[in-house]
Amino acid sequence: MEHLILKRCFRTSLILGLVFGLFVSCEKQVPEEGVPAYKTDAPEKRNSVILKIGDSSYSNSDFEKYLLSIAGQEYSDLTLSSLSRLFDDFVDEKILLQAAKAQNISLTVEEQKNYLAKLTRESWSNEKKSPLDDLDYNTLLEKLVIEKYLSQQADRIDVTDEEVEGYYETHKREFLRPERVRVSQILLQTEDKAVEILERVKNSDEGVFREIAQKESQGVEATKGGMMGLFEMGQLPSEMEKVIFSLKAGEISPVVESSYGYHIFRLDEKLEPELVPEDSAFPEIKIKILNQRIKQFLSEHIANLKSRWDWRTYPSHLSFSYQRIEHEESE
Repeated sequence: MEHLILKRCFRTSLILGLVFGLFVSCEKQVPEEGVPAYKTDAPEKRNSVILKIGDSSYSNSDFEKYLLSIAGQEYSDLTLSSLSRLFDDFVDEKILLQAAKAQNISLTVEEQKNYLAKLTRESWSNEKKSPLDDLDYNTLLEKLVIEKYLSQQADRIDVTDEEVEGYYETHKREFLRPERVRVSQILLQTEDKAVEILERVKNSDEGVFREIAQKESQGVEATKGGMMGLFEMGQLPSEMEKVIFSLKAGEISPVVESSYGYHIFRLDEKLEPELVPEDSAFPEIKIKILNQRIKQFLSEHIANLKSRWDWRTYPSHLSFSYQRIEHEESE
């Protein structure tokens, strides 16, 4: 069971690292003066070779397919910096693909069928993705081959119970849960009504407060007797927190005005700061350490492959002005 969890965590980290994580730093931005950063109208460069790995060559058209799978139809709106980093990741992905092929990693018909069915079910038509029909199936399946290859590599990655225990002992501040309050409210639209309701509840018991909240409150939690839930500092608007966190358990607040209307709060319970027990923090710590190791492994593994494989990039052949961040082997 632990082995399956490890592989699942690895796949999650891989997808975030190679797909979603890229887009965090490569969000769509319209280049200055509205000039597209990626020149899709440069057919003379479409078939220009931009990467060679051994006997395999990749052109601008291959990179376009990659961009489509990552950024959707509007990839030409990405900044030059974002496109450059995506090209770096494109190179890494193709080197991993070459390594997978060298180990004869392939997909069964059933794996291909299940993967494409999964993609079809997902929301590929939202504004950050392209419809599945617009994407190149080979590009998508290559990603799965790489995932399968790296999943096999992940078999050697593990985190022991002793390591988790050690992390907890040396990072206890991370697991210090701050003061929290359980709070309820009655929300009214006018100040006069709020003042009237306050007079009815300020000296009443909890049962009366809940009954009036159900009948009079305009808040979405009215059906639950006004119960909003459990909060820590920073999770509510500051004008509310100043009042709520100053209350004692069972105490009713004065009327508080906000952009939502007029509030009457009841502090149902105040929970003092506490340390999350080790057994409760255990799964979170294990996944955190595992993800750190996966990230380190992936970086070192790609660097090792690059040192062993015969590969070369041709940035000047790209359909945009590549921006370097470090020395790279090129023409």
